[in-house]
Amino acid sequence: MCKEIVRSPEFCGKLTFPVSLKQPGARDGTIQCFIKRDKSNLTYHLFLCLSPALLVENGKFLLSAKRTRRTTCTEYVISMDADNISRSSSTYIGKLRSNFLGTKFIIYDTQPPHTSANITPSGCTSRRFYSKKVSPKVPSGSYNIAQIAYELNVLGTRGPRRMHCIMHSIPASSIDVGGSVPGQPELLPRSLEDSFRSISFSKSLDHSVDFSSARFSEIGALREDDEDGKVRPLILKNKPPRWHEQLQCWCLNFRGRVTVASVKNFQLIAATQPAAGAPTPSQPAPPEHDKIILQFGKVGKDMFTMDYRYPLSAFQAFAICLSSFDTKLACE
Repeated sequence: MCKEIVRSPEFCGKLTFPVSLKQPGARDGTIQCFIKRDKSNLTYHLFLCLSPALLVENGKFLLSAKRTRRTTCTEYVISMDADNISRSSSTYIGKLRSNFLGTKFIIYDTQPPHTSANITPSGCTSRRFYSKKVSPKVPSGSYNIAQIAYELNVLGTRGPRRMHCIMHSIPASSIDVGGSVPGQPELLPRSLEDSFRSISFSKSLDHSVDFSSARFSEIGALREDDEDGKVRPLILKNKPPRWHEQLQCWCLNFRGRVTVASVKNFQLIAATQPAAGAPTPSQPAPPEHDKIILQFGKVGKDMFTMDYRYPLSAFQAFAICLSSFDTKLACE
């Protein structure tokens, strides 16, 4: 009955159920959120904006993340619980992992993407279950759904960071007229605890990627598969800022949603991808490719705004923004 009454965020622009966090955002307009950073315990909390004010202390809690520095990488564990942020919790829904330099990231989801996505399972390892609440019939996996790469600043020139994201779980055709994101989770007749878990499998799967230098070297290349049976993923790039002569700085128009200059600020748009029927230089790109899909910026000492829209979900947008918090000496 709820499924017939409550529409998904894509059409209503509201986050109603926990499953809405993994469904695409609104097509008409953006969903405005903010992130609170706590440097003392290395945690980040995502809230839904309930008022138009930038600096607010209250909001609807959505997701949380905890940063853990390891020998060869940095890992952000993402949870639906504000306090219990660990992989052993039943509210664990994914993670973000970086390479040693913090220039390349991989987003992992506990739920497998749609079957037509170009997901290459490698480095398969056994998945351990710590929580007694995890149902043995609904195993939790680790699926590579997106890759984020920041360009190295070899010359050391001043300027903003340059990044691009390869969204393996989102086809490039999703932003075209009549396009959609296949395989998104729906309201299912089961407990909210398992709302983000995958459908029953015969055995536990973990499609984690081996984090060696060879594996991360594959992220730098944009893999656009045009072969039969493969879907080209959506590729996002940061919108290039313009140089303001009077202010002597790089500027982006955040429409009042960002008030503090920071190298972490960014706006993501769809990258132009050559394909059959794609626009040529003499034929401008359609308006859908110029829309800002995700913007992130600083408004206070430990306060940041995050505005996203279709085809990204809140989980995907939050993970991308977390990558901006990581120190990137080689990119600045």
